[in-house]
Amino acid sequence: MKYYIGADHAGIEIKAYVKELFEKLGHEVEDLGPYSKDRVDYPDFAQKVCEAVLKDDGSKGILICGTGLGMSMAANKFDGIRAALCHNEYSAAMAREHNDANILCLGERVSGAGMVEAIVKAWDSNQFAGGRHEGRVNKINALSKMGSCRV
Repeated sequence: MKYYIGADHAGIEIKAYVKELFEKLGHEVEDLGPYSKDRVDYPDFAQKVCEAVLKDDGSKGILICGTGLGMSMAANKFDGIRAALCHNEYSAAMAREHNDANILCLGERVSGAGMVEAIVKAWDSNQFAGGRHEGRVNKINALSKMGSCRV
């Protein structure tokens, strides 16, 4: 599996560790930056990773910022992206199995290295179950095609 990884300045410390974890699991990982702790804007790196995933059929992405919240919000603006912010292995497993998530979002400031490793392993060891979940994922995909909603 090919993964694209990106972060902001608040996720740079753990990015190399996460890349190494995925590589140890047998995946190819392309680092889309940043490459220093200089301040950057997370939407820019969410865009880079999401566009790469959308262009490379079957690939997945990893986005890391301080909490993972900003990255997940930015990533989920892209039609065809189902980004899941995961703080534990159960949420990572369910994101893959039930929601067919194609982007894993992590928060460096809220998850230690041990938990990040557990999340990565749970994400990697689970696949989309399909079945009753397929219709729900199709509905999620349809929502992103609706555009903005006004009440």
